[in-house]
Amino acid sequence: MRWRILLHQGLIRKDLSTNIKPFAVEDRGLSANLYSLIQSRFPANHEQVLIETGTGRTYSYADLERESARYARFFADLGLVKGDRVVAQLDKSPEVLFLYLGCLRAGLIYLPLNTAYRKAELEYFLSDAEPRAIVCAPQLLPALQALAEAQGIAHVFTLDQAGGGSLQTQSADTSTTFEPVVCTADDVAAILYTSGTTGRPKGAMISHSNLSSNALALQEAWGWRSDDVLLHALPLYHVHGLFVACHCVLFGGSRMLMLDKFDSRKVLELLPRVTVMMGVPTFYTRLLAEPDFGSAQSAHMRLFISGSAPLLEQTFSEFQARTGHAILERYGMTETGMSTSNPLRGDRLPSTVGLPLPGVSVRVVDDSGADVAAGDVGQLLVKGPNVFQGYWRMPEKTAEEFTDDGFFKTGDLASIGPQGYVSIVGRGKDLIITGGLNVYPKEVERFIDDLDGVFESAVIGLPHADFGESVNAVVVRDNSSPPVTENAIISVLKDKLAGFKVPKQIFFVDELPRNAMGKVQKNVLRERYQKA
Repeated sequence: MRWRILLHQGLIRKDLSTNIKPFAVEDRGLSANLYSLIQSRFPANHEQVLIETGTGRTYSYADLERESARYARFFADLGLVKGDRVVAQLDKSPEVLFLYLGCLRAGLIYLPLNTAYRKAELEYFLSDAEPRAIVCAPQLLPALQALAEAQGIAHVFTLDQAGGGSLQTQSADTSTTFEPVVCTADDVAAILYTSGTTGRPKGAMISHSNLSSNALALQEAWGWRSDDVLLHALPLYHVHGLFVACHCVLFGGSRMLMLDKFDSRKVLELLPRVTVMMGVPTFYTRLLAEPDFGSAQSAHMRLFISGSAPLLEQTFSEFQARTGHAILERYGMTETGMSTSNPLRGDRLPSTVGLPLPGVSVRVVDDSGADVAAGDVGQLLVKGPNVFQGYWRMPEKTAEEFTDDGFFKTGDLASIGPQGYVSIVGRGKDLIITGGLNVYPKEVERFIDDLDGVFESAVIGLPHADFGESVNAVVVRDNSSPPVTENAIISVLKDKLAGFKVPKQIFFVDELPRNAMGKVQKNVLRERYQKA
């Protein structure tokens, strides 16, 4: 049986499928610039509040319009043109969202980076992306300024969480009117780096239509309303926080309460004022750890959404028992945005990520590429207007990751049940997801293996009560060198890698287990140390 699922009546009416055509904007003779579409969905009253921060500061849609125009004009006056890259390594704030939207308006490619990235990581990103400008948090300026000078990047600015910094001071007198640059549907709007099995990060090129089609599909699938209020406690440097959460609010002409980070006590205080919350599973386990959390705080809620990591069935069940709400779990990745979702109306099945979104097709295939039977496990493939344009300057890698008929190979192992619900049952590339952040073992192994005293290593994920998984390393020492210690390895890695990638524990062994083909058996290591 061929498992290609386009639409499901519980998720969307078939007559609405035309709303998510990738060229819907261009069909009306307009620019496909994502900002133009967002702008067309502003509320009638532009003074309506868009963002309220945890400290009570408020920003309106008029503020968004003005500030994004100022950033767009400022970069244009510097000589940046359509297709130039702008790197942003910033602490979360409303100004980060305005900067992103300003880049969209100017036809620039926005490239967000986690503030935890260290010098070796940043050096690669900058050399690969060749940005024309960098905007960073003030405390990151010394490192980035030196890297920029070494690579001939002329424009480096700072932007702090309060809205200050050199970007603000230098653009203070810039005009706040700017007509969005005309873009085609396939023009790249953003590049997000994702590591891979080779250890070399890949820049996923995400187009204006990838983002707009996905936002429109989520609007319909989740029944987004203009009076919705989103609790936003996610970072703004990846798909979940920037594209999924913010786009839902912007496309809905609604509002959000924006927290710098997740704080369970603050969230409990704010829940009565919101209707929708998006989070990683860790958010929900931390809420459940609060003894006074229950139905009283969530009485006004319309929807709890979870993603970026698997949600345990135990968490789903306990949350429903405590609040009366069934968490809506969905599935996506950097290269595809959101692909599936449990239904707004209908059964939300635990341990599944639901049905394909409008316009999205999914398949589960065996190693030969043939579709598997219902319920059988295989490789998950995805096709649709949400799927990215390819990897930046990696045409061969891009070609490898697509089938001849245009399906993207997610690398995840999945099955599709008789009702059409997708279940993610494993990860074919040993990906570790810790606190909703992706860690590819090969990238960490590459740094460990370069250390004196290390012969080889294997990085594995182990269950963690708070983060879902923790990063751990199994190391074979090089006997020709002085014995290397756990503290020494972790200390060096903290200077080279983002903190969430650094192993929490180092296990030393005489040799790594291998199969008949010589491949390291990480499943054996996970089973062994899961019981340690």
